[in-house]
Amino acid sequence: MTPRSASALELEGIRKRYGERDVLRGVDLDVRPHEVIALIGASGSGKSTLLKTIDLLEPIDDGRILLDGEDVSDPRVDADRVRARIGIVFQGYNLFPHQRVLDNIARSLRVVHHLPRAEARDRALAALDRVGLADFAGHYPDRLSGGQQQRVAIARAVAAGQSLLLLDEVTSALDPELVGEVLALIRELGRDGATILMATHEMAFAREVADRIAFLHDGQIHEIGTPDEVFGDPQRARTREFLSRVGR
Repeated sequence: MTPRSASALELEGIRKRYGERDVLRGVDLDVRPHEVIALIGASGSGKSTLLKTIDLLEPIDDGRILLDGEDVSDPRVDADRVRARIGIVFQGYNLFPHQRVLDNIARSLRVVHHLPRAEARDRALAALDRVGLADFAGHYPDRLSGGQQQRVAIARAVAAGQSLLLLDEVTSALDPELVGEVLALIRELGRDGATILMATHEMAFAREVADRIAFLHDGQIHEIGTPDEVFGDPQRARTREFLSRVGR
């Protein structure tokens, strides 16, 4: 039986090295159920790498990753089983261009979660309806705008009711006029009680949506607190320097 925990996700001393470069240098983080945490920091600070280690796409060199109290960084753990409990969305949409929108979502439910075809189709339709794209179920991805494709990718990530949603700069590849529709969807997911850990460069959005802000610098969390604390009264010099460059 999987151990239960008061935390949805716990990171303990996470370290990751590429060659001679230390990308993550002892990251500690506790994410509570139904909490939205925004990871902010300059490019190269380790945000994307951290999300990939949580989804077991990158092995860690030291530390522990606990999902609902289970040590999923144990090498004996079935990584595919863990990933089935986590929804992850990257900057790129990663949709199959030769499959219709509905099939992009239903296929994941059949292959990863082993749902019968009819149930997978019903869940996929429900997920598309949730993101406002039910009318586009029969379209191919190239017939959708970038914002719509990203919403499909998010629908695929939440279709199976995963306990944790990881978002990696999901608006970075979008034209400015399309960013709003994706941020509105994330805002709605947060209000509905999803547990979300998201890397973002959208400071105003992070301040509005996140319960806590974690500032990463040089592979470490230098400061964490509520949006008012981090944006309104940052305690660390590195945090103040970063926010002075990007605005609050």
